[in-house]
Amino acid sequence: MAGRVVRTERVNETRELILTAAERLFAEHGLLAVSNRQVSEAAGQGNNTAVGYHFGTKTDLIRAIVRKHGEPIDAIRRRLLAEAGDSTDVRDWVGCLVRPICDHLAELGNPTWYARFGAQVMTDPVLREVVVEEAMAERSLQQVLEGLNRSLPALPLEVRMERSHMARQLLVHMIAEHELAMATGRPTARANWHDVGTGLIDAIVGMLLAPVTRA
Repeated sequence: MAGRVVRTERVNETRELILTAAERLFAEHGLLAVSNRQVSEAAGQGNNTAVGYHFGTKTDLIRAIVRKHGEPIDAIRRRLLAEAGDSTDVRDWVGCLVRPICDHLAELGNPTWYARFGAQVMTDPVLREVVVEEAMAERSLQQVLEGLNRSLPALPLEVRMERSHMARQLLVHMIAEHELAMATGRPTARANWHDVGTGLIDAIVGMLLAPVTRA
């Protein structure tokens, strides 16, 4: 029994080392430029097949990274959902989208790589679908989107979809930019992740509530 526990702990430790190494390499170099062999070496694994053994394909590895961060992000989102209740204030629902990722990154400390990893994944049409699928499987995110839609009854559906895409691009790439600046010691417009979240919420709410021009 003791031997089995030790082996399980060793396997879990190896998996964590691989996940951390892969996240960093994907964030810094892109998905296509990084091989499973490079990930194994960066994780300190002498066996170059370690990634395949523990995770399978590169897509499986990326899905595992997303799930690793998805659990704490979902916990924060559920707490914010409870606070939002039946609100019809757009800002409350945008906050439920923005704050979880910013708060999670703040809890991780510095440096982090998850925001840049996410930006890299979103540039790949196939892997983007993997991330979207994982995210939309969370009931808490579905509830946030339902609440946001209820708070925008006057916004035409096609405009709502267009601005939702704009908001997603803004969120993904702005948090990646801030993460890079923090990791490299560059000056930032916002001092911390809470302030970054506030700025993003301001911008996204303004975008969603902007007048609609008809041709």
